[in-house]
Amino acid sequence: MRSSRVRGGGGGGGGGEAAAFLAALLCGLLLLLGAADAQGIRRPSAYKTLRGDAPLVIAQGGFSGVFPDSSQAAFAFALLASAPDTSVWCDVQLTKDGVGICLRDINMANCTNAATAYPAKKKKYVIDGVPKTGHFSLDFTYSEVQNTYLTQGFYSRTDRFDSIYNIFSVTDLQSHIKPPSVWLNVQHDVFYSQHGLNMRRYIVSILKSVSVKYISSPEIGFLKSISKRVRGRTKLVFRFPDNFLSDPSTNQTYSSLSKNLTFIKTIASGIMVPKSYIWQVTNDNYLLPPTSFVQDAHRAGLEIYASDFANDRIIPYNYSYDPLQEYLSFISDGGFSVDGVLTDYPITASEAIGCFANLNESKADHGKPLIISHNGASGDYPDCTDLAYQNAIKDGADVIDCALQVTKDGVLICMSSINLLETTNVQRTPFSTLTSVIPEIKSTAGIYTFNLTWNNISDSSLKPKISSPLSSYYLVRNPRYTNNGKFVKFSDFLEYGKDQDLSGIMIIIENAAFIAKSLGVDVLESLTTALNDAGYNNQTTKEVMIQSTDSAVLVKLKQQKAKYKLVYTLPQGIGDASPSSLADVKEFAEAVVVDRNSFFAISLQFIINQTSLVKDLRSAGLTVYAQVFRNEFLSQPWDFFSDETVEINSYAQSLKVDGLITDFPKTVRRYKRNSCTGKDKPAYMETVDVGGLVQLLQRNAAPEAQPPAVAPMRELNETEVLQPPFPPVAPKNAPPGAAAPPGSSPSDAHTTAVSTCILLVAACAALLL
Repeated sequence: MRSSRVRGGGGGGGGGEAAAFLAALLCGLLLLLGAADAQGIRRPSAYKTLRGDAPLVIAQGGFSGVFPDSSQAAFAFALLASAPDTSVWCDVQLTKDGVGICLRDINMANCTNAATAYPAKKKKYVIDGVPKTGHFSLDFTYSEVQNTYLTQGFYSRTDRFDSIYNIFSVTDLQSHIKPPSVWLNVQHDVFYSQHGLNMRRYIVSILKSVSVKYISSPEIGFLKSISKRVRGRTKLVFRFPDNFLSDPSTNQTYSSLSKNLTFIKTIASGIMVPKSYIWQVTNDNYLLPPTSFVQDAHRAGLEIYASDFANDRIIPYNYSYDPLQEYLSFISDGGFSVDGVLTDYPITASEAIGCFANLNESKADHGKPLIISHNGASGDYPDCTDLAYQNAIKDGADVIDCALQVTKDGVLICMSSINLLETTNVQRTPFSTLTSVIPEIKSTAGIYTFNLTWNNISDSSLKPKISSPLSSYYLVRNPRYTNNGKFVKFSDFLEYGKDQDLSGIMIIIENAAFIAKSLGVDVLESLTTALNDAGYNNQTTKEVMIQSTDSAVLVKLKQQKAKYKLVYTLPQGIGDASPSSLADVKEFAEAVVVDRNSFFAISLQFIINQTSLVKDLRSAGLTVYAQVFRNEFLSQPWDFFSDETVEINSYAQSLKVDGLITDFPKTVRRYKRNSCTGKDKPAYMETVDVGGLVQLLQRNAAPEAQPPAVAPMRELNETEVLQPPFPPVAPKNAPPGAAAPPGSSPSDAHTTAVSTCILLVAACAALLL
């Protein structure tokens, strides 16, 4: 057993000092919290709830998206990081001696270490008609329960806080946490009655000591049995489950009860339904039109609460992996509003209700931080296609970007990678035979843009392919649009940028030295000509930024006295920068692009501390753009709570970067329009304290549960910054050895040998098969 624990009241032994430390540390996880406490939810002019009030945030087991459900840390942090009137949810289970405890699952094996602590107490029960094997609270006395510890019940969440916190009794919740509102959920009254335990008696007995504002249950019989004892003090809520089985207390099907809301109104003041009752989804996970369930409940005089909200689940693709957008569809964007939401991440629900339900829809300003697209709106559409650019503009990007590539016939195009295997379906087309290895670009085989003419690329058989950087975790993007959209010539991209409400364009140049030396194409000259032809050299309204990891490209443009803003992309894994390296960068660039993870030292997805990089770059007078921001919950450290808005807020308010490069421009645009950017920000819109979660682990977890220390990130030095001078462009008709013709690799012999080898291996494999 671990010696360092935070114990809940009733657990005994050393809880006071640890609890005090926990409270202080959790307060530190949000900066300036004291100033924000008095700030409540910002109310739009009218919510379409039953009574016109702001929807209620209900924290399921506290902040259970980070901490084990119903733990002291989860309950305490839910109150600190959420709307002031957040209701704390406790799933009530009964022990053998009739004590009510807060435990998310009736099977303790799913949320505690009971199976390890008491292996002999494994039992099998039939619950709601389903046989279940595990460890159940009715086989434990309360003192035995206190020798078990809570664990995280979801694999998508960190297990580093497991086996630290004791189980709370319902009365512990009131005495130790003192929430403004307690919501008790009684899920299995009939089951406990079958085994000689009286849930009704227990609930009635604690009402004098615990301020219970809501009691919910999926059993009509239980709500009826307590209705006379709680009316006027506590709201009763009938909870529909996520399937249409029968209520064990009445044998009525939930399907029939859902059609008889006036009957439910005689017993309860509200109902709670899974969110799928309101917004149904197709088999391929897209939204159907909303049902009338909310309006039906309100017509019957019932409040309606929606459940099953969590940031770390695969939500319908319409939401672009943005949990905040999902909340908005339930409280404002759907033309109706539920009366509350049950969530594992109360901070996100609080943001949605308090700051984003009434956005400033005025014309977009192009102030800091700039919203810079990453291959267009690539979170929803294939990279660098017409759909990606059109929707990036529609979604509110300040700057759209083009990764510049060249075709075999010298046409400049926008393509996120020079390797068509990464961005298209080329391996399924007749062009798949053009595979070769070019070590100067990539050590593995590829099919390159300069292997095909523009007519080849715009051929109907070649289609773009949506990027899904987290597809190894089964997080794919907008599958209905996997191969939609048209490839874009650079000249067309420049037209997109001219007449739209944009502050500028960003052009990314890579491999230009190789293309000049080996293919005889001067990308920089072609770029300058295209910009001049499009009129960008004779205007001042649109800023043109040219970005590259190759300092030689930027040096040459600087020498040519280009009128454009030059942007240097720093190497990844840089934690700080030497003064001499920054002085060198300043010689050829005004701005830098930095990988967003370079601002923090991270261990096992926990932020350990902030690096000095942003301070170094600021001191050098460089504009700082951070990349790449994504909505998918696995792309963020635990400290940002699987919430892209929390992450964006930290980079914008704490790090104060000048621009955010993002796959999802609409997420950042919505952030910039929120109504909580004034001085008196609510707690849930404050920036998180760097390293707060790690400090909590260092204080309470066993050493093996703590993230390991990480070596300091390396320093940028001048040898990395200064590249060999840009090579002269080889003549296209140069003699053999001077330059390979467009469409070939630098060495025909090398490429031919590699290609022949690949074909021989494939042939041998086919013979073996």
